[in-house]
Amino acid sequence: MTIKDQLSSQPIIIVAFVTALSLLGDSMLYIALPIYWETAGLESIWQVGVLLSINRFIRLPFNPIAGWIYKHLSLKAGLIIAVLLGGFTTIGYGVFEGFAAWVILRALWGIAWSFFRIGGLSVVAVYAENNKRGSSMGLYNGLYRTGSLVGMLVGGLLVPIIGLSTVSIAFGLLSLLGLPLMLSSKINQVEEIPGKIGTMAEEKPFIGRTAYKASIIVSGFLIAMLYQGIVTSTMSSLIEHFYGESISIWNVVVSVTFLSGLIQAVRWTWEPFLGKTVGHWSDGAPGRLPIFIVSLIFAGGVFGLVSAKLPLWLWVAVTLLVMAGATILSTILDTIALDTAKTANVVSFLTVYTIFQDVGAALGPAISYIVIQLEAGFTFLYWGGSFILLILAAIWTFLANRLNTFIKKEIYESY
Repeated sequence: MTIKDQLSSQPIIIVAFVTALSLLGDSMLYIALPIYWETAGLESIWQVGVLLSINRFIRLPFNPIAGWIYKHLSLKAGLIIAVLLGGFTTIGYGVFEGFAAWVILRALWGIAWSFFRIGGLSVVAVYAENNKRGSSMGLYNGLYRTGSLVGMLVGGLLVPIIGLSTVSIAFGLLSLLGLPLMLSSKINQVEEIPGKIGTMAEEKPFIGRTAYKASIIVSGFLIAMLYQGIVTSTMSSLIEHFYGESISIWNVVVSVTFLSGLIQAVRWTWEPFLGKTVGHWSDGAPGRLPIFIVSLIFAGGVFGLVSAKLPLWLWVAVTLLVMAGATILSTILDTIALDTAKTANVVSFLTVYTIFQDVGAALGPAISYIVIQLEAGFTFLYWGGSFILLILAAIWTFLANRLNTFIKKEIYESY
């Protein structure tokens, strides 16, 4: 890696690492709170569901506010706000008890994540080299998601031993270690170039067109709905539906929740490597769209198979392929969004993109639990997801052809 590459990657790595630290507490809750909810002062298990989802719904109205704030503050200032909110809310999990207090804490975490998500994407858009934007996006996504992996694994291990309160406070203090990292970073140098975060020079006029931008936003909505919403919320139910509450693997009996968590933890383990590799491929001469289209076709082929009654080992293998599809699609689509953001106002476009992703992720569970009540509901849900992915592949094939035609026309007219 050259000195220039190191300088451009350093802010991205710092923001990804700081985000990972702040995710420790949030991810730990998904493992610990459904079991140790009484120690948090909750009165009923339904309150756990509300607390684990309210942060997502808070982001829907707050994302535009975060985007507006980023237009008036530096990226560095916004990310410092995120670190402070994230750290103190995680400490709050260990200090406060009761449903009302936790609703406020989870809402504040949702606000913190709005700052992290929009600010993080903007940092990648600003600092990534044009010919390495894909690998930078993969690096960023992979690094910050290790926070979810560590939070779930370490939290799941320590909470039964030292308690939810102690682990929350420890994770909150670790999150605040991101504060000196942000204060010492050079991210605020972007302020010296006002146009950096605002309007950037067009690279390819076609990708700045409204239809192309709309396709990115709709794709972000649907892919988030399928993977962040449907797969994440129904995996445990799907395993229980086909294989029962307890499963024997190599003569070891494990619970549905353990197997579901393990499968998702495997995804977070490979994220830093697969995401960066796929991003690097997309930076190559063929471009991002061919890889994205092939990935959509591949994902469409395997998504529906998750709802098939297969031998357990084969079902796990198919599910891991679905998870790999999630990593590949999210990395490439985020990078395509960054490419397009640089033809307009970076923060404004990424704010809209993030809002639609959050809407999709929020609608996914609601749609899932309506559909799975039907006879063969899992089949309708997952093969319907396959159909959506294949439709997206067809749309992006059309766009790729239009883009190639546009480029050829420009070359011809230049002569």
